[in-house]
Amino acid sequence: MTNRTTHSRPMNRVIRGMDSSDGAGVRLKRSIGQRQNLRIDPFLMLDNFSSDKADDYIAGFPAHPHRGFETVTYMLDGRMLHRDHLGNEGLLRSGGVQWMTAGRGVIHEEMPQQEEGLMRGFQLWVNLPADEKMKPAAYQNIEPEEVPEAEDEQGNRIRLVAGSLEFGGQTLEGPVRGISRQPLFVDISLGANGKVELPVPAALAGFIYLFEGRASLDGATLAPNAATELGEGDSVSLSAGEQGARFLLVAARPIGEPVAQYGPFVMNTQDEIEQAIRDYRAGTLTG
Repeated sequence: MTNRTTHSRPMNRVIRGMDSSDGAGVRLKRSIGQRQNLRIDPFLMLDNFSSDKADDYIAGFPAHPHRGFETVTYMLDGRMLHRDHLGNEGLLRSGGVQWMTAGRGVIHEEMPQQEEGLMRGFQLWVNLPADEKMKPAAYQNIEPEEVPEAEDEQGNRIRLVAGSLEFGGQTLEGPVRGISRQPLFVDISLGANGKVELPVPAALAGFIYLFEGRASLDGATLAPNAATELGEGDSVSLSAGEQGARFLLVAARPIGEPVAQYGPFVMNTQDEIEQAIRDYRAGTLTG
């Protein structure tokens, strides 16, 4: 029997979150995707929204189109209702997830279902390869109770949205299914001075996003509210400070194709973007 040697992934780029707004004025911090050269293939954009001021989120995200990629909304705190042209409707609650494949086209809205209190979460855009960009739209609404959780001997905890992971003596499978980029999406909470090492296959590109506390990756201090790109290796070694820490670990197989983007349309060529605009104006975006 041989012991497998792991290689901890170091810190590569750090893409700090910048204050921005989207939808009908929802205030947020955008890291990945704030400029087109600040992407981590296959991830196009990452927004972190967090406010207990209703004016910062109450107007929500009224009906708007997408084509050529997937949107992932992970709700930490709050309630938001999704509706789309296919008739799908899902109430995102604290700890819930919406994984929507726009494919050929989708028109949807995401509107807050609260008038006060904290609303906090993330929206991630994941690109699709050329041969999947025009496939039928699909929607997965994952209730908080469907997301598996585990705790290790130190009291560190994880919630696994997508992928497979061994942790705390358990083998976990995330509830998101049928995604070709083989994503790994983990919400990690470390206790005071907690440490954890998790496998992240070398074939996956990814990042860590620290949103609570202080922590380090492979001994290097993580910037808060920033997407820290992972370097080469096949595991991540994370350590928290005295107040503990919480972060997202997200990774997926890169695509390696040209990206043409115009707002909510992401294709491979400018001609395809212009066709998406024509289709939207003609009312044929969704087929």
